[in-house]
Amino acid sequence: MIRLLLVHDKPLLRSALASLMDRHPDIHVATASSWEEAARAGHGSPEADVCLVDLDSRDCPGPEPDGAALLVLLEGGRPGLLRQASEARALGFVSKDAAPELLLDAVRQVAQKKPFVDDALARDFLRAAQMPLTRRELSVLALAADGAPVSEIAATLSLARGTVRNYLAAVIHKTGARNRVDAIRIARTAGWV
Repeated sequence: MIRLLLVHDKPLLRSALASLMDRHPDIHVATASSWEEAARAGHGSPEADVCLVDLDSRDCPGPEPDGAALLVLLEGGRPGLLRQASEARALGFVSKDAAPELLLDAVRQVAQKKPFVDDALARDFLRAAQMPLTRRELSVLALAADGAPVSEIAATLSLARGTVRNYLAAVIHKTGARNRVDAIRIARTAGWV
């Protein structure tokens, strides 16, 4: 029996995915709207074999539950999100455009601790590997995208204001943007922030 923890913040989609999975006798589904709810309910560590999350959920990808393999759902064309999930040690990646049978195959394969990558995401994996920004540049850009001024970014990341301006200049250059707003637009389109 595969113990599946489904974390999704949209009730309708969470219940539809749970219903799809629960129809199969080899899969038992527990659901949560967030990582915090999953922890409060006692899901995770020894209780889950696979944790299935939608990268569009508000707090995903989150921490990998101890012992549970992370399987993510995502839209194509967002290599930044794919890279974040990969850095969160996701073992499986499935496009939201996939057939339900492919998602079931992914759950079963990831439950055996085997990697699973939907062929539809291959191009995004290549683009994710080519992302030009460093982690620090992404941190600075993410705060800028949330509207934080240079002084707030500097305080939050324990950097000098000049260093923040240098990071922003590097981001603009590396993305080929015209300015900070354009760099944020480019990064959001790619799913980097």
